[in-house]
Amino acid sequence: MFVDRVHIEVAAGDGGRGSSSFRREKYVPLGGPDGGDGGSGGSVILRAEPGVDSLAALSQRMQWRASHGHAGGPCNCQGRSAEDLVLLVPPGTIVIDEASGIALKDLATPGESIVAAQGGAGGKGNLHFKTSTNRAPRETTPGEKGQVRRLLLELKVIADVGLVGKPNAGKSTLLSRLSRARPQIADYAFTTKTPMLGIVAIDRDRSFVLADLPGLIEGAHAGVGLGHEFLRHVERAGIIVHVVEPEPVDGSDPLENYRAIREELTLHDEALGRRPEIVIMSKSELPGAALVRSNLAAAIGRDVLAVSAVTGEGLDRLLAAVVAEMDRQREEARAAASATRRQGGGA
Repeated sequence: MFVDRVHIEVAAGDGGRGSSSFRREKYVPLGGPDGGDGGSGGSVILRAEPGVDSLAALSQRMQWRASHGHAGGPCNCQGRSAEDLVLLVPPGTIVIDEASGIALKDLATPGESIVAAQGGAGGKGNLHFKTSTNRAPRETTPGEKGQVRRLLLELKVIADVGLVGKPNAGKSTLLSRLSRARPQIADYAFTTKTPMLGIVAIDRDRSFVLADLPGLIEGAHAGVGLGHEFLRHVERAGIIVHVVEPEPVDGSDPLENYRAIREELTLHDEALGRRPEIVIMSKSELPGAALVRSNLAAAIGRDVLAVSAVTGEGLDRLLAAVVAEMDRQREEARAAASATRRQGGGA
């Protein structure tokens, strides 16, 4: 089951209490205090783990608690500290503090982590309270309380390329043809209700992640239909492949469908409206697809690729266009990094 949003409470462990103890050995009169400190409580850590693709495992429990630290012992023995509780989440998970609404961390890179709740420090034993005037102290301190937080975990799928389009535009079929993913495919709207990911191999050494994102309808930016469930996943895609169907089953106009989706992307986030986009006409094997593609290209003033997941037409051109855009973005990133280094050296 794909889960991309969960509410949980994380509670770190309390620190162990300090010990009140005195050294009692034969031939050692007035041995003095020797109570050890308590151990630290365990922290709750969230870590982005490769291979984890959903928050389903965390949705089964509301509360996640780390263990408490152990109390100190005699002979200045420190109590054992508790182990941290590590919760694995998918890369792309945003950790939000519910009380403040502040995003604590965007775990976008595999291996990144955040201490969601800090374990309490152990208390001090009576050895710490020995002075020249108080040689037999019995004071100790309790361990500190562990931090407790309520969190919202929100997953935004990380993909190099995202397929967008109206429901039933052919995105899932295209994903299955380009990669080894096996999305659900049927002749009704909203077949895709959760993002599907596939790895598309370019050659032996290069590949990219392709995401089939849930279908979009008018008013999605305001939460209509799948609304924000769709749009927040589009935010992660570096390149948008806009899939337009030549003969929609609902009889709608392909050009108006294209414009409606462009408007929804921009209304949700203006940056999405400026995201690199490749426009394709799916189901190009249909008799009237060529004329629809020509009219669409003329109306939007840009090239529209003819693609058929059934016959394989245009798939090579689509991959070439994606690779060219990825290479362009990579060169821009290198140039920006080089300029930054030069500025730093000049300073």
